[in-house]
Amino acid sequence: MMDLVKHSGGCHCGAVRFEVWSSPDLHVFHCNCSICTKKQNHHFIVPKSNFTLLQGMDNLTTYSFNTHVAKHTFCRTCGVQSFYTPRSNPDGYGVAPHCLDPGTVRSVEVEKFCGEQWEESMQAHKSIRDMSKAGTELQK
Repeated sequence: MMDLVKHSGGCHCGAVRFEVWSSPDLHVFHCNCSICTKKQNHHFIVPKSNFTLLQGMDNLTTYSFNTHVAKHTFCRTCGVQSFYTPRSNPDGYGVAPHCLDPGTVRSVEVEKFCGEQWEESMQAHKSIRDMSKAGTELQK
């Protein structure tokens, strides 16, 4: 079991703020699907229960396409996506590590994920779906 730390973060203009409980050692995905490539969407996955939106719900807007499982939320003022609901883990959140406030991240490990071959990549990946399950390996 790894201990969790509370990370705080938000968008560029400050309208959207959140807290997320996660390891100080982040496992970040670098996906090459069409939208992640365009947005340079790097993210780590947490259970919904580990994420709290502190402010800005009324300032969020959502983009969805293809299967409409992923919900790409972003600030309608500055356009920054600090978190979203990933297709791989619709029961959790993908959080952008670059939107976290400094001081709580100890290390970042980046794993490439082939979103161009999404179905095959999901079949081959052994643990991605479990990353949004509460209590699977981390505790507050």
